[in-house]
Amino acid sequence: MNRSGILLGAAVAYFLAGCVSTTSTENDVRGKTEKTETSKEKEKKRQDAASLNVQLGIAYLNRGDVAVAQEKLDRAMKEDPSNPAVHSGMALLYERLGKPAQADKEFREALRLAPRDPDTLNNYAVYLCRNGRTDEGVKLFLDAAQNALYATPAVAFTNAGVCLRTAKRYDQATTQFQRALAVRPNFAEAAFQLADTDFSLGQLKDARSLVDRYLASFDATPDLLLIGFRVAHAQGDRLAAERFSRRLRVDFPNTDQARAASDLERNPG
Repeated sequence: MNRSGILLGAAVAYFLAGCVSTTSTENDVRGKTEKTETSKEKEKKRQDAASLNVQLGIAYLNRGDVAVAQEKLDRAMKEDPSNPAVHSGMALLYERLGKPAQADKEFREALRLAPRDPDTLNNYAVYLCRNGRTDEGVKLFLDAAQNALYATPAVAFTNAGVCLRTAKRYDQATTQFQRALAVRPNFAEAAFQLADTDFSLGQLKDARSLVDRYLASFDATPDLLLIGFRVAHAQGDRLAAERFSRRLRVDFPNTDQARAASDLERNPG
């Protein structure tokens, strides 16, 4: 119950306590108030249960247990069909089931219920990009990035860049990665994506400069060390390549990136 509701209830109780006797009308008022409160409590429980079932449904979906995921999401839909997260969850389920029309319908319903919700925008944008609808997906990512409610615009800019890069629109992708780093200079994923794009285009000097500049100011990540290693290796800079490889072995010894660097050292061809 909100604060105004509590104050209103207290005022009514105070007024009734000042009366000499309690009439049937007054009893009706009390009864209706109690019923309203009970109804609100039940509704809150349904909403909480739906939120929990959405979380469980997506968790099962990520584990590959589609049948249990569908059971949880169907239950969430019955409990709170006005929750946009429920429709986003159902959309992910339909996508996994190979039903794109139903998935798109559920995402659109989620967006109708919460047109400015950044998570809804982001989820639908990911779906659109995964299904080759690049322009639509990028637009939603950028809407999310420019939404004051979205706490991580750098993530949205980076996602837009990945979407564009997948579509081989490299110049536009680079612009979005740069926007992400302008908002959050220490965002490692944006730095990696930008360096990896430069590397894939043969722009070794730009990629190396970015990696060196980032690592001079911020913490290393396995991805950035590996791309640094690959760039240095391609440049023929054996000393730099060894430095990157050593940092991977020492700081991130059990990662796929460390193993990839070791494999490339053993098989340079």
